[in-house]
Amino acid sequence: MSHPAIKPGNTAVITGGAAGIGLAAAMAFAKAGLRVCIADLGEARLAKAARGIAEVAPGGARDVMAAETDVGRHEEVQALADRVMGEWGHLHVLMNNAGIQPGSAMFGPRQSWERVLDVNLWGVINGVQAFVPRMIGQGSPGLVINTGSKQGITTPPGDPAYNISKAGVKVMTEALAHELRNTEGCQITAHLLIPGFVFTELTAKGRTEKPAGAWTPEQTVGFMLERISAGDFYILCPDNEATRALDEKRILWAAGDIVENRPPLSRWHKDHGEAFASFVSRGGR
Repeated sequence: MSHPAIKPGNTAVITGGAAGIGLAAAMAFAKAGLRVCIADLGEARLAKAARGIAEVAPGGARDVMAAETDVGRHEEVQALADRVMGEWGHLHVLMNNAGIQPGSAMFGPRQSWERVLDVNLWGVINGVQAFVPRMIGQGSPGLVINTGSKQGITTPPGDPAYNISKAGVKVMTEALAHELRNTEGCQITAHLLIPGFVFTELTAKGRTEKPAGAWTPEQTVGFMLERISAGDFYILCPDNEATRALDEKRILWAAGDIVENRPPLSRWHKDHGEAFASFVSRGGR
């Protein structure tokens, strides 16, 4: 872990930290000697996760904080920031990871759309606005990781609310990276985590065994830390089904809908399916 913010004695906050990718990240940061705060919903889930993190943290339970937080509520995220800064005095790593995917339909219930956007998009905005100005004010190296999705880039049909939320996270994180690199004296970097198929609570859908095509959260976090060390902004994760080369072709095709003036989502359009398959098979542009 060569990023200067990841070192013993520093602190990390991970939202959605009670399970999945968030918990795997919390464990990795704790093993690296950081004090870790996990924010999530569900007191019992948080307590169980905190006990596991304490077992690997060099300082044990005193270096672990668990905070029940609805990231979609601005005031709760501000209270989280106040608590972390009040108790630990500084923050070096922020991972805005909390996300939900209950499913959505174009003309589905408004409350379902609002909840997905509140957690997945506003949760990231709230985290950035609550923590990052304070991190900048510290004048020390810092790291911000926002969890996006391939669905926010290629936007497949079937779950529009989720796609929109994750597309927003991509745009938000790009804008944040630009802001940080143009802030005088700022030593904070921002990164967009783009997981592949990862076996978590979010993706299990009733399954108890990891599908062969999925990565574990630990594999995903290991890849994330490797690519952060390499300086990547877009951390495009493969899995056991999709290689990076295949992801690149899918992303290029999606961008080509605009450039080539094709119908939107042409990858799934009956008149363009064969052309997409040919594009993938010949391996390029």
